[in-house]
Amino acid sequence: MLSVLSVLTALSVVLAVLEGVGWWFAVGVFAVILAVAVADATQQKHSILRNYPVIGHFRYFLEYIRPELQQYFIERNYDGRPYDRDTRSLIYERAKGTNQEQAFGTERDVNEIGYEYLVHSTAPLEPPEVAPRVTIGGPDCTRPYEMSLLNVSAMSFGALSANAVLAMNKGAAMGGFAQDTGEGGLTDYHLKNGGDLVWEIGSGYFGARTKEGHFDPKLFADKAAHQSVKCVSLKLSQGAKPGIGGVLPAGKVSAEIAEARNVPQGVKCVSPPAHQVFSTPRELIQFMATLRELTQGKPVGFKLCVGSRSDVLRICKAMLTEGITPDFIIVDGSEGGTGAAPMEYEDHMGTPLTEGLMLVHNALVGMGLRDRIRVGASGKVATGTDIVKRIIQGADYTNAARAMMMATGCIQAQRCHTNKCPVGVTTQDPRRARALDVEDKSHRVQRFQESTVSEAMRMMASMGAITAGELNPEMLRRRIGPLDTRSYAELYDWLMPGELLAEVPESWAKDWELATVDAFGPKFPHNAGPRS
Repeated sequence: MLSVLSVLTALSVVLAVLEGVGWWFAVGVFAVILAVAVADATQQKHSILRNYPVIGHFRYFLEYIRPELQQYFIERNYDGRPYDRDTRSLIYERAKGTNQEQAFGTERDVNEIGYEYLVHSTAPLEPPEVAPRVTIGGPDCTRPYEMSLLNVSAMSFGALSANAVLAMNKGAAMGGFAQDTGEGGLTDYHLKNGGDLVWEIGSGYFGARTKEGHFDPKLFADKAAHQSVKCVSLKLSQGAKPGIGGVLPAGKVSAEIAEARNVPQGVKCVSPPAHQVFSTPRELIQFMATLRELTQGKPVGFKLCVGSRSDVLRICKAMLTEGITPDFIIVDGSEGGTGAAPMEYEDHMGTPLTEGLMLVHNALVGMGLRDRIRVGASGKVATGTDIVKRIIQGADYTNAARAMMMATGCIQAQRCHTNKCPVGVTTQDPRRARALDVEDKSHRVQRFQESTVSEAMRMMASMGAITAGELNPEMLRRRIGPLDTRSYAELYDWLMPGELLAEVPESWAKDWELATVDAFGPKFPHNAGPRS
């Protein structure tokens, strides 16, 4: 390669001297290619470039554009990840208010093991003109909130651009649903357009912390008093990365973000993996009461990705022991999204939403607490089907993050962690963020939410139900074999109210024995003995 390029460069020089100016362009081109080839052949970092100078760069180029090639030219409409093309197209169409129907029948294999479907009624009903709302507020809450069936899930300013936060908040204000702030603090962008807010407090206590990183009750109370803050959610863990805290690189900690989070500007912002203000289930529940008092009676709850069943029972036992209950619990599935997380955590840590949601629901039912606590579901909620399925599995309402991002213009480029989002949704680069028009995208967020909830209500009416309370596990079925389908009522055990307090079922007995209110974990007993 080097020999050929050297000969071509020398030949072009000769021709340029003999034939005139035009050949000097060729000299420049061959000289640049020769310089690249020399650099490739002499560098020691990439073996491919040492053996294949110049042409080896095509391999890296193709690797770089592989996601786009896969997304736009190779994947089928129904098998893309994290969201397939059919789902993405549906979100975009609903956000734009364009045609949402399709022709010629489903492309999915309805005989595939794992396929799920809803059971319709032979006597379907007309859906209600106004979608029902869920009252958030237990017996200790004096300022309850009426929650929509679909809301904006937790996304911080920092992970999202300012324009994305503004658009989602204005859409929430127009549509009458709530926006979760994420753990990055309560910012002016969340407050500007008057949308209802669920203020999330993470282990970093951003926006409600001292300079040393401790929880600041007075600062929290002052901000929680804002009329836009309707609920407060304490984040125990996030579905996409349970067990570790978030990290915002130093380059993204701008003056605005530093002010919102009450952290130093230009210094890497790290959330600890665990909270400082509590370390046991009893202390967690006591802190719930403290937060509710500081908010002057607003709904207070917590969000978690479910780990062990014994830890869920520990928290429930602490509620009974202390006589204190949260107003809501948000169950975040391991399939949930994030701006940045290690692949090992995204792929292999935490409980998926279906299992986690049903576990929390059953634990609350079995402890006689379900009527006091509302349950939200978060994790890959994007369609009316998702809302109905999660209600059947135990949720009262749902939250969506990535679907709301798509309604705001996200194209699933999956470059959220690079600060190079091509559409301005997940970047702090002002040049990139300016591409997101707040006025236009706020209407898209509002239309997507309204259309999706409307479709969920129409599906429920087709199933013979007007209210969520009329749905039951018999209405959701899953294919478990080539010749067999089972309902969720048959596939899973569903506890009766107070059953754990009367006589603990054998399948729950071991976890019940492990559940103490004064410690989280150890997760599982073992008899393997010490390891050397």
